[in-house]
Amino acid sequence: MPVLGVHHVTTYRYRQPVAFGEHRMMFRPREGHDQRLIRSTLTITPEPAELRWQHDVFGNSVGIARFSGRARELCFDSRVLLDHTPANALDEPIGQDAETYPFAYDVEDLPDLARSIERQYPDPDHAIERWARGFVRRDGTTGTRDLLSAITHGVRQRFTYIARSERGVQEPLLTLRLGSGTCRDFAVFLIEALRALGLAARFVSGYVYSGARGGRIGGGATHAWLRVYVPGAGWVELDPTNGIIGNRDLIRVAVARDHRHVLPLHGTWTGFPSDDLGMTVRVSVTDAETGS
Repeated sequence: MPVLGVHHVTTYRYRQPVAFGEHRMMFRPREGHDQRLIRSTLTITPEPAELRWQHDVFGNSVGIARFSGRARELCFDSRVLLDHTPANALDEPIGQDAETYPFAYDVEDLPDLARSIERQYPDPDHAIERWARGFVRRDGTTGTRDLLSAITHGVRQRFTYIARSERGVQEPLLTLRLGSGTCRDFAVFLIEALRALGLAARFVSGYVYSGARGGRIGGGATHAWLRVYVPGAGWVELDPTNGIIGNRDLIRVAVARDHRHVLPLHGTWTGFPSDDLGMTVRVSVTDAETGS
């Protein structure tokens, strides 16, 4: 059970002092049997007039800061230490009826899963659905484990990761056409592909541990992946950017059915458009025991 440390610093800079509106942040990891928070500190400069915390509709921890006065710089410095337990739910027994695809969700679960099965992006010619069904065997049964592994690695092998600092996510059809994107784009694309197969999937925002050798893509910034619901196994983590099945090296912060509900940080400011000098984000994830 490694102890991982996360240091996440976001800094906004302006040409002259500006006023800040409300800022909402998601830095605090979700706790559970596979990750336990040891310590969490947040330093905001200038100090907000008010800082409060709440749980959103998905159970994510959201910090809300309000400010008075003006400044030329606004900095959010988050430090987290947590126990992380690598696990792959697909290694455990899953529901007998879900061993092969297709399978049906229990009628009692459907009301809670329905919105996570609904498609959110247009696919008029069924291109995404055809891509997804390319991983379903035509000459026999398709094992659910094999399907989820193959489709996750399919993104990793067939698409090219290209970092992009602009906010927002490419539409899945554009990701498919370009064959490239960011971790956010890949997560949203695979969510749509799984939903096209009738599976419940949700977007996850958090961090990835790259290790001393930088073996994972997405280090140095926030990371994104997804979860799919498998009867008997529960919510299973899939990281198409790195081809990870399970939560190894993944620190879950926020989960929602729509990526727009889990922005790590967003807020408003008042000033002239030309005052904006940009934003910098620095994220480091280290093994607290080895320092790497």
